[in-house]
Amino acid sequence: MEFLLQPLTLLTFFPLLGVLVLLFINSEQKTAIRWTAMVTSLLTLGVSVWVFSMFNASNPDLQLEAKYPWIQVAGWNIYYYLAVDGLSILLVMLTTVLTPISILSTWKAVDERVKDFMIFFLLLEVGMLGVFLAQDLFLFYIFWEFTLVPMYFLIGIWGGPRRVYAAVKFFLYTMAGSILMLLAILFLGIKADTFNVPELMTKLPALYASGTIAASTQMFLFVAFAAAFAIKVPMWPLHSWLPDAHVEAPTAGSVILAGVLLKMGTYGFLRFNIPLFPNATVQAAPWIALLATIGIIYGAAVSYAQADVKKLVAYSSVSHLGFVMLGLFALNPEGVSGAILQMVNHGLSTGALFLLIGMIYEQTHTREIKVYGGLWKITPIFGTIMLIASLSSMGLPGLNGFVGEFTILLGAFGSKAIGSPWFAGLSALGVIMAAVYILYMFQKVFLGPAGEITHHHDLKDLNWREIATVIPLVVFMFWIGLYPKPFFDILAPAVDKLLLPLTALLH
Repeated sequence: MEFLLQPLTLLTFFPLLGVLVLLFINSEQKTAIRWTAMVTSLLTLGVSVWVFSMFNASNPDLQLEAKYPWIQVAGWNIYYYLAVDGLSILLVMLTTVLTPISILSTWKAVDERVKDFMIFFLLLEVGMLGVFLAQDLFLFYIFWEFTLVPMYFLIGIWGGPRRVYAAVKFFLYTMAGSILMLLAILFLGIKADTFNVPELMTKLPALYASGTIAASTQMFLFVAFAAAFAIKVPMWPLHSWLPDAHVEAPTAGSVILAGVLLKMGTYGFLRFNIPLFPNATVQAAPWIALLATIGIIYGAAVSYAQADVKKLVAYSSVSHLGFVMLGLFALNPEGVSGAILQMVNHGLSTGALFLLIGMIYEQTHTREIKVYGGLWKITPIFGTIMLIASLSSMGLPGLNGFVGEFTILLGAFGSKAIGSPWFAGLSALGVIMAAVYILYMFQKVFLGPAGEITHHHDLKDLNWREIATVIPLVVFMFWIGLYPKPFFDILAPAVDKLLLPLTALLH
């Protein structure tokens, strides 16, 4: 019983209670199914707020630990081990905030097999929370792979016309990278005689110093983990699954994919690559920065060329996540703190954009930019909220995107790991390019003469349910944009602890 009532166990597996209730509800009772999923996700949010209230931001160590022996056979010490620290607490909160928002967005949009949809969605929340909380590599891998299954079905059953192709591509890409990570996990576990991440961080320096794990092997392990995480981010040139998955996914799927699932990749670099393989991290930093910079420019350039507004936002994620990777591998407090905050910012702004695109798509059943025009006059509330989300995404001062991007560029300019301010200088072009493609999209859709859609549809402005769906995200956009100090205070102690072992290597 003590195991079940442990705060992090309760948080991770609480959505399963909703799944159990849903199994006993008749598939025809769609309203009851929706409310059950909604209440479950809101109660999970409540549990996460309770966990957050117990979290001590000034303590850089792992907190609220749930650690129990799990698989203890033939010398394999595998633990059920959950814990939270400053590196993961904001991502846990982001997950529990976006899940009820995503479910609320499906109220009218999902009308087929509603019961199956909600079950998969709640199972996905379990997997995502598990990824951010797991502190044993074996347990982490189980949660990591588990998230694939519900997302595969969410895209493959409720997606667009090419949904099966997009779902299979998503699944195969992610699985391919994960196999390399599994091999690296097995190697580490056997060499260090533990899969427990804090124990690994204690034992690995001695194994590196003694030559038990050679420098070349450390780089191989780094690359094996990086392959899985880079595909998930997705970093250029491993990004080609993302536009298909986003375009074909239902709105709620796109929100959770952009808002949380992509962050699992950047979080993986933060939690595992940087602390477990310090020498390889320092060696790889300039190369990662190069790929991140190419991704920033490439993502922005390709976004501008898109005719489909959802594809435009999908490619913008390649650019925005490039900033996150640049900040992480600046390997200084400014860059890493900015990168973690930007993970949250991207979840808020891109999540809001996908929600809003889904709302207009429900009325018009098209996402072609050229058929819109003059929407602002007809749907002023929709236009205003879309403008705020767009400005947030392109990094306007006063909104959340600016704080993250500015801090990342600050870190990248002064980074000893990257070794050149040119990466930051070129990446700054991505900010300008983001303004170009976002303002181009906004002008085409909302301003100018009325397009053919406006003539053929009796368009309605957002209703109260739709406003309630996006307003929480708008509040956070302004809060982080105007007063980011509380968020940086949460991050600072854990980031300093993460970077401490790297300081000697960077001098």
